[in-house]
Amino acid sequence: MDNTVAHGLYKIRRNGPRAIFMKNTFFILIALMGTTFGHAKSAHRGKPTGIDRTYWHQTAEGMSQALLRHFWGASFDGYPTRYYFNYGSDLSDLSTNHYWPQAHAMDVIVDAYIRTGSQQYADIFPLWWEGAPAYNFSGKESDPWWNEFVDDMEWMALALLRMHETTGDEKYFLKAKQLYDDWIWPTWGPEDEDPWRGGITWKTDVSKSKNACSNGPAAIIAARIYRQFDQVKKTGSKPKEAYLEEALKIYGWLRQHLYDPATGRVFDNMNIRGRIDPAVYTYNSGTFLGAAHELYNITGSEHYLTEAIHAANYVLDSMSNNGGVLSDAPGGDGGLFHGIFFRYFVKLANEPDVAYDTRRKFHDYMTHCATVMASNGVNPATMLYAGRWWQAPATDASVVLTPHLTGCMLMEAMCVLEPLPEQ
Repeated sequence: MDNTVAHGLYKIRRNGPRAIFMKNTFFILIALMGTTFGHAKSAHRGKPTGIDRTYWHQTAEGMSQALLRHFWGASFDGYPTRYYFNYGSDLSDLSTNHYWPQAHAMDVIVDAYIRTGSQQYADIFPLWWEGAPAYNFSGKESDPWWNEFVDDMEWMALALLRMHETTGDEKYFLKAKQLYDDWIWPTWGPEDEDPWRGGITWKTDVSKSKNACSNGPAAIIAARIYRQFDQVKKTGSKPKEAYLEEALKIYGWLRQHLYDPATGRVFDNMNIRGRIDPAVYTYNSGTFLGAAHELYNITGSEHYLTEAIHAANYVLDSMSNNGGVLSDAPGGDGGLFHGIFFRYFVKLANEPDVAYDTRRKFHDYMTHCATVMASNGVNPATMLYAGRWWQAPATDASVVLTPHLTGCMLMEAMCVLEPLPEQ
């Protein structure tokens, strides 16, 4: 039963889920777990032991429910149409200049829907579709989804593509494709100007800052549009193959300019002076390896898988110095970085073409991270995570959205982490 459920969940995420399959998976999970989701404290009836499916599903559910209870604007009296994830818990921060975390909050809702099939999560899809552009602080009159930060539009496009993959509703695909076609891909280049020679721009008013956070996600978007292209009836005049060509080109630029093959590091950006900023952040490593893995699955070219593994190993071996886990990240944009890494890292950990010893290393690392977080960093009364691996937030403390999303993403990753084959 355990292996069957895990395999089914992974196939849903990898091959394009549909509602009927998710509904069936939900009933399988209920039968497996013999418990009712949704009670915050139910996730902490003991400590986890390895890949304990019941424990991780309960913890993920507790944290997803906490996301809705403490951050979803419409959950609060007096805000019935606030279809937006507040930046601070329990109305502590209602500012709306935090656009990009909206996409990752919706990604968590997609995760929860895939995991449970619950109508409660499905009901959020059309509401967020309405609220996200309505609260966008820098939207254009012609396109309320537009944002001056290109990577913000990219995160939105990635969430929309997952919403399409999950529901089959073409409007989500078409919006993601339009964002990419109209606003993201046009920032590429120019290819004849040294030293940039291409690259996707980070911010619309800073045309020569080419960042890992705008190129890795763009490559994933183009690759996923290519994969989902045939599922949509009206796709426009741009041919399917163009998206694969662009994905390959974007990833190639990222690999050439911001990836260090000697160490596996992914540098942050090439700035307006053409210099490389050597800072390394986990979300850039995550989208780099995510793009490489996408292209490996499409092309079968081994070097993509090798590069994905190399980038992952740098994070594990050189950035996990906090008792074997990553740095604390209690707020701001950085609160989301580790969660983005885990979202793409778990797909690599599940890749059957990765050598067994490497998969075992990846499994052990992710399980250790999740165990530390769930046992020490999550408050069992509120099910909130505030970005400190070894210290849970006080029950009466306000929590920022971004680190809680990282916690949700890691717990959801544990729910789809596949058991290793017997050796």
